[in-house]
Amino acid sequence: SGAMALFGRRSRPKLIIFILGACTAGYLIFHKNKDKEQGSASRRGVLTGGTAEDTERLQKPVYEKPPLDINALGELGRPVKLELDGDEKKKEEESIKKHQINIYLSEKISLHRRLPVIWNPLCKELKYDYIHLPTTSVVIAFYNEAWSTLLRTVHSVLETSPDILLKEIILVDDYSEREHLKEPLERYISSLRKVRLIRAQKREGLVRARVLGASIATGDVLTFLDCHCECHEGWLEPLLHRIKEDESAVVCPVIDVIDWNTFQYLGNSGEPQIGGFDWRLVFTWHTVPEHEQKRRSSPTDVIRSPTMAGGLFAVSKKYFHYLGTYDTGMEVWGGENLEFSFRIWQCGGSLEIHPCSHVGHIFPRQAPYSRRKALANSVRAAEVWMDEYKELYYHRNPHARLEAFGDVTERRKLRGKLGCQNFKWYLENVYPDIHVPEDQPGMFGMLKNKGMVNYCFDYNPPDDNNVAGHQIILYPCHGMGQNQFFEYSSDNEIRYNTREPAGCATVQPGTEYLTIHLCRKPGLPVPEDHKFILREDSTLFHIKTQKCVQAIDKSDAGSPAPALRPCTDTNFQKWFFEERQ
Repeated sequence: SGAMALFGRRSRPKLIIFILGACTAGYLIFHKNKDKEQGSASRRGVLTGGTAEDTERLQKPVYEKPPLDINALGELGRPVKLELDGDEKKKEEESIKKHQINIYLSEKISLHRRLPVIWNPLCKELKYDYIHLPTTSVVIAFYNEAWSTLLRTVHSVLETSPDILLKEIILVDDYSEREHLKEPLERYISSLRKVRLIRAQKREGLVRARVLGASIATGDVLTFLDCHCECHEGWLEPLLHRIKEDESAVVCPVIDVIDWNTFQYLGNSGEPQIGGFDWRLVFTWHTVPEHEQKRRSSPTDVIRSPTMAGGLFAVSKKYFHYLGTYDTGMEVWGGENLEFSFRIWQCGGSLEIHPCSHVGHIFPRQAPYSRRKALANSVRAAEVWMDEYKELYYHRNPHARLEAFGDVTERRKLRGKLGCQNFKWYLENVYPDIHVPEDQPGMFGMLKNKGMVNYCFDYNPPDDNNVAGHQIILYPCHGMGQNQFFEYSSDNEIRYNTREPAGCATVQPGTEYLTIHLCRKPGLPVPEDHKFILREDSTLFHIKTQKCVQAIDKSDAGSPAPALRPCTDTNFQKWFFEERQ
C-alpha cells in the first residue's frame, strides 16, 4: 500500500512523501519544504536585545489573526444560539448526532476567532527569555474529526504561538475514513507554514497515534493537544519556560471548557482544579489542597497535580523517551492518562498545571466512538504501578479481574530499570488527600440481608460531582460492584467508597431512612450519627438512635429500603457482606 500511495500523488508537487525507515515502516509522512527554515540557532541568534520592541518581535506568532470583526458569530468566545426551523434544524441535529458536537454551528464560526482574555492579570507581567526557551512540536492526533474543529485548532496554534518557539504542528491521522480528511486536507495544509501530516496505515488508537507523531518530531518539547481545541493568548510560553527550568516536569495547561452546543468559551481566571482518581480508576477533578497552596509562593506558580486529564500537556522530548513514552499495549483511549500520571510521579518526575497557560477544549456531548478498551487499559495501569493497592480497584470492579489485558512484562521491566517508587509512596507523598479503604476480609462488597433474600444496599449518587444527599435503597443484588459496593470500616462507618471523596451512611434527618453524607476528613473524629456497630448476631446497631437497621418492603419513596427500627430478633435485621469472586 505504501507504493500505491506514492504513485497516486504524483500530481501534487507541494507534498514531498518519503517512507520512514524500518522502525515505522508502513507509515506515510506528508511534509512540504516550501519554507526552508534556517537552523534554529542562527535564526534565533538574530533576535537579541531586551527592549519592548524586541520582545514584541520575539512574540510574533507564525500568522497574525485577521482583523477583529466584533459582530461575527461566536467572536470573543460568545455563545451562539441559532434560531432554526425545518431543514436547517434537521441539519444541525444530524451534525450533533454524527460528531457529538454542534458542527453545523461550528461551520458558521470563523476558524480564526479570538478568545476573551481570562487569565490571572499577573500572568501578563511574566517576562520570558524567548531566545533561550526550548522549541516545541505540537502533536495533534485525530480520527474522523470534523473539518472546522480540526482546522480551528491548527489555526489557533499558529496564531497564538511565537514563531521562534513553534517548530511544527504534526497532525496524526489515525486512519480516518472521511473524504474531507484525505486529499482536501493535504491540499489545505500545503499552503500553511510548519504544518505536517502523517497517516497511520491502520487504526492505532490515541496512544500509538501520539507515539507515532512524537517519533518524527524535531522540537525540544512535545506538546500534545486534542483535535478540537482553541488556545488562549500566551498559552505556550509558560509551559516551555517551566520545562526549561526543570526537564523532568510534565506540564498541563488549564483546560477551559468550550460548550459543544453554543461554542461559548467558559474560561476561568480563578484557581484551577487539579486531577485525582477514585478507586474505580476514574479520573476526577478536585480543588487544590491546602498543603499545595502553602508550597506555592505566587498565584502564577505551577500547581502540582496527582493525575492529568490526559488530552493536553507538554513534556521534554528527551524525558518522554526516557520515561518510556506511552504504554503502547493500550488500545483506543481511556486509562492511559492515569498510567502516565502514576509513572511520572513514581519515577522521579513531577506533573503540574500552569495557571498562566489556558487552552479551550470542546468536551463532546458523549464519546463519539467506543471506549471498550478503557477497562483493559486501566487494568494494565493497576498491574504495573499499583502493587497491592490494585486489590482495592478489583474489589470495586469485580469484572476487571476477568479482563484480558495483554502482556505487561516490558512495562514492569521499565519500572525496575528506572528505579521507580512504589504506590504506597505515591499515595503518601503525592495524593495524601485520597481516602484509602481498609477492605478488611468479610467487611466489604455487597451488603446483603438475611430476611429479604438477594437484596443489597444500593446507592445512586446525585451526579458525578456530588456523592451525598440521596437515600440508600435495597435492590436485587447484581454483583457488579459500583453502586452496590460498601465497606465497613474499623471506625464503625458504612462507607460508600467506589468514588472520591467517600460517602458514609447516616440517618436522614427527621426520618428513619438512611442517606449518604461525606465521610469525615482524615484525622477528624467520626460523627456519632455515622456510627453503626456490626454486632456478633449480624445486626447493624445505630449508636445515636439505639435502633437496628431493618430491610423494609416499602419506603416513603415506594421501593424496598433499609430503615431504623427497634431491635428484634428478625432476619430482616441481619446483614452480611459478600464479595463477588
